[in-house]
Amino acid sequence: MNPKTEYRIPKTEDSPSLSVLHLRSAVFFAFTVVLFIVIGAVSPVAMGAKSLPGPAIPDGFGVNIHFTGLPRDLKMIADAGFKLIRMDLVWSRVEQTKGVYDFKKSGYDSLTLGCEELGIRVLYILDYSNELYESDRSIRTEAGRKAFAEFAEAAAKRYTGKGILWEVWNEANIKQFWTPQPSVDDYCKLVEAVAPRIRNADPSGQVVAGATSGIPLEWLEGCFKNGLLRWIDVLSVHPYRSQSPETVIQDYAKLRGLIARYAPASKQIPVISGEWGYSNLNWDKSRLTEQQQADYLVRMFLINSYQNIPVSIWYDWKNDGTDINEREHQFGTVKHDMNPKAAYLAVKVLSSTLAGYSISEKIDLGNEKDFAFKLTNGNREAVAFWTLGPRHNVTLPIDPTEVTLIGIYGGKVIINWKTKHLNLRAEQSPQYLLIKPKD
Repeated sequence: MNPKTEYRIPKTEDSPSLSVLHLRSAVFFAFTVVLFIVIGAVSPVAMGAKSLPGPAIPDGFGVNIHFTGLPRDLKMIADAGFKLIRMDLVWSRVEQTKGVYDFKKSGYDSLTLGCEELGIRVLYILDYSNELYESDRSIRTEAGRKAFAEFAEAAAKRYTGKGILWEVWNEANIKQFWTPQPSVDDYCKLVEAVAPRIRNADPSGQVVAGATSGIPLEWLEGCFKNGLLRWIDVLSVHPYRSQSPETVIQDYAKLRGLIARYAPASKQIPVISGEWGYSNLNWDKSRLTEQQQADYLVRMFLINSYQNIPVSIWYDWKNDGTDINEREHQFGTVKHDMNPKAAYLAVKVLSSTLAGYSISEKIDLGNEKDFAFKLTNGNREAVAFWTLGPRHNVTLPIDPTEVTLIGIYGGKVIINWKTKHLNLRAEQSPQYLLIKPKD
């Protein structure tokens, strides 16, 4: 037998022993594993993404639109105080020839630029199918997922550096937008394929998914089990309801409990209200007056702010038509001819009156139907209040001073009083108190 050849590493003062080398390799490997874990848990902001809006009004207020290009709508949107728009970036509109993406003729270049010039942040919904790759309004094939991911990557590269929120699909949990049948598995496969492509192409953006019709906890749990929360930065829901906006509070609590069960360790998943509004023809087929719609709009934004929802997007910017018996024609803040509705005036007053203020606490008025919130802006204080019931007087715990009472459409009254608390009439329309700063 040939003798076994033995190789040795010469040991010198400058040459570590084999055991030391093994130790260093093990340490390096462990460090690498930890690094990957940490990177996976680091917030997108820490990795260079533009952060979500803070709590100050109206930084997180947005509106859904249905146009591209540069119509005069954008200026009116900015004047109302909206800081974000949400718009479909339709795959089949951009890619009409395989591998060719036309963002200019489709109007997305000019829309993106117009929003940037007006200080409006963009949430683009990467959505809907393309008959070049898929036969239904869904993506269920590997070829379709690959093509959609390439389209998403092209869009993210095109608008990189602008802090865009990139949302994957719209309401995939209902048959209207994912045919022939919604599928948790197919939707999650799509998000998994798309998310890293977007993130690499646009480090300033954030990946948004969910975009569910309503807050369907069973559907969302299915997505979470499939790994959705590992791939995304932000979870979006559309909390439509026929009931008043205040009823969403318990739904958010349930949703956050579900997220806590499935989110990766140390990863925070913000929830945004990506689409929510009230038509003048409500879901239960009751009629809402323009006044009621305006009340709901303001209360929706304030309740979302109270619930620490960083982005709240109202549906819809403009009435989609003129048929009073068609629900989709009556969600707008302005009419089809661009004349302002009560909702437009109300959001403009809310955004300007409480600009820079954020909700610091809910004030207990001793009645579950009465809502009042204390807001602060530096050393300045304000109160927003309303009731769900009939108008009646409420007692606000404010020390004697001078306040300016502002109605939902901007009417002002200056009030001075010397009693311990302030007694005012609450209505279903929110009112605002600007408290005179102490000397």
